[in-house]
Amino acid sequence: MKALVTGANGFTGSYLVKNLLGKNYSVRGLIRKSSDLSLLKDLDIEYVYADLAKDEIAGEVMKDIDVVYHVGAAYRTEGVPQSYFWDVNVEGTRKLLEAAKKAGVRKFVHCSTVGVQGDIKNPPARETDPYSPGDYYQESKVDGEKLALAYFREKGLNGTVVRPVGIYGPGDTRFLKLFKFINNGKFRMIGSGNVLYHLTFVEDLVEGFVLAGEKEASNNEIFTIGGEGYLTLSTLVGKIASILNKEVPKYSIPVWPVWIAGALCEYVCKPFGISPPIYRRRIEFFVKDRAFDISKAKEILGYNPKVNLDEGLKRTADWYKENNLF
Repeated sequence: MKALVTGANGFTGSYLVKNLLGKNYSVRGLIRKSSDLSLLKDLDIEYVYADLAKDEIAGEVMKDIDVVYHVGAAYRTEGVPQSYFWDVNVEGTRKLLEAAKKAGVRKFVHCSTVGVQGDIKNPPARETDPYSPGDYYQESKVDGEKLALAYFREKGLNGTVVRPVGIYGPGDTRFLKLFKFINNGKFRMIGSGNVLYHLTFVEDLVEGFVLAGEKEASNNEIFTIGGEGYLTLSTLVGKIASILNKEVPKYSIPVWPVWIAGALCEYVCKPFGISPPIYRRRIEFFVKDRAFDISKAKEILGYNPKVNLDEGLKRTADWYKENNLF
């Protein structure tokens, strides 16, 4: 089997490449010419180049490919116009779908996000629950997901949509700030801490991707890929603090003053191209429920997360320490 992985040099993409190589796939990575390849060092992988925001997809990209794993995306990039998210996450996806269909690719796995469902009103959310994007990144991912599903139904390209839940693990920097603030004693809970949070260890996630690419029963379906269960944010913080042997302050900060401060920072900083120290969307971490039902992936794909949360958090914390990140 020969697989194409878009965004192969990224955190999730690089783990997916390693998983596929371990299963004796031949792997071709689609990256930009300016990409940092450090996460793919010493891996036996072929490279092809394109910027999904502006380049067409050359015939060599899909040549002899059996399955496409479309992981590459514009993710909450600052300092770019909102249109950039649609250029990459929608039009870039369209180009790949058309190229895959033309080349006779057997299967197309499109990486979406649980963010397309926004704040979960009745947790845990299922794949059939409504879209409710909360920002322009999530809106662009909704449009990209809808485009992929329509293409699968109408154009005869076998395909699947995967929605990852809160990805973490060694190499991730998205959750670094949380670990760092707990470690240095600066963490403060905003709000009650009773919101629900759900995480997925990156090795489990990429196994879910591969299963989606291999199972015929996955065609034209959406799968949420997450860890085993969810917990309150305060419990998550407590687990991280315990792993780091740190105390967590028992008092919290009210939500609204911080939200207003974030709005003011955005208003003042953005016209000057300055990255605001506080974003309103960062506060969403503390106020929006993120809990999901993964039973569909278990039943149809045979997905079974192997790394429990305590082990995954420890492996992540150990990696941060080994790399002197706090």
